[in-house]
Amino acid sequence: MSFAAQIKIPATYMRGGTSKGVFFKLEDLPQEAQVAGKIRDQVLLRVIGSPDPYGKQVDGMGGATSSTSKTVILAKSTQENHDVDYLFGQVAIDKPFVDWSGNCGNLTAAVGAFAINNGLVCAKKIPENGICTVHIWQKNIGKTILAHVPITNGQVQETGDFELDGVTFPAAEVQIEFLDPADDGEDGGAMFPTGNLVDTLEVPNIGTYQATFINAGIPTIFLNASELGLDGTELQDVINSDTKILEKFETIRAYGAKQMGLIQDISEAANRQHTPKIAFVAPSKSYTSSSAKEVKAEDTDLLVRALSMGKLHHAMMGTAAVAIGTAAAIPGTLVNLAAGGGEREAVRFGHPSGTLRVGAQAIKENDQWVVKKAVMSRSARILMEGWVRIPADSLK
Repeated sequence: MSFAAQIKIPATYMRGGTSKGVFFKLEDLPQEAQVAGKIRDQVLLRVIGSPDPYGKQVDGMGGATSSTSKTVILAKSTQENHDVDYLFGQVAIDKPFVDWSGNCGNLTAAVGAFAINNGLVCAKKIPENGICTVHIWQKNIGKTILAHVPITNGQVQETGDFELDGVTFPAAEVQIEFLDPADDGEDGGAMFPTGNLVDTLEVPNIGTYQATFINAGIPTIFLNASELGLDGTELQDVINSDTKILEKFETIRAYGAKQMGLIQDISEAANRQHTPKIAFVAPSKSYTSSSAKEVKAEDTDLLVRALSMGKLHHAMMGTAAVAIGTAAAIPGTLVNLAAGGGEREAVRFGHPSGTLRVGAQAIKENDQWVVKKAVMSRSARILMEGWVRIPADSLK
């Protein structure tokens, strides 16, 4: 009996924000995987270790959570005035499926560093000491992102004293600017796909909820915690150990996706796990974070909890933070109202691991809300680099 040999693929394992994933240069992938399609998905699934009915991804690089089951493919940009094209694949854990429907804001923080380290950024742009601004074209959503990467002695600086709740060790701060983060009319319509800041979402056999639907950073459904019987201070174990509430959230998400115009039938939500996100908000109150850190009510403007790939996130997805900052800047959304209402250009919210500040610039043009950019700080670090190995029959 003959067995398939293993093949080696150059790769880098990186943390970006509160996520980590396997990064590839497009040209380093096997020829068959350099184009979108079945073979590319099979390669990434095998690298990560999915599908895994045990839910552990032991036989791959994944960490068996939505935050650690991620892949990134980068190439020199085909877009004018951009350095790098960034394509993100969210790998399902228990299904043979890679979701290409959205961005990962956390891993965006690592894209600039990878691009610099791998020759995807013109050497003339990189200072000996200072900040290198990497212009990123996010291919999943067709948006421009700027990553301001610190450089010391001509090299990407990864260590530092910037602390990010949800990440154990301090590192160098990387400021990320999401330019024009709202949807421009494709895949579900404008920033507010229904035209309303607040809608009524009816979910058969479950309930009727107020909801803010927004396409900014990533399509997101915001609900009031109180209408769900929650208070906004919940940690992962409370939600993720309750199969009934997880099923409830997934059903609400499916009906919300349909109302946003992202799917035509609720059954399609099962094959669109990455988007939309679903989150719930509440006014500020004191709570103890997952690291036993005391978060005082006065330290935050509001509380937000968000689910990713069917589970409560341990901190906050970067793209969802963009949605939070954008919605908070627009008077009348559920996020804005939970933060106390009124106009604001920045908000600090509490999440399971601590707090995060995100800013957004929103203005009205022709009686429509427009967001010019959203800004947040993250950090990134190379964890390992070399090759990943997968059986050659992954290419069949």
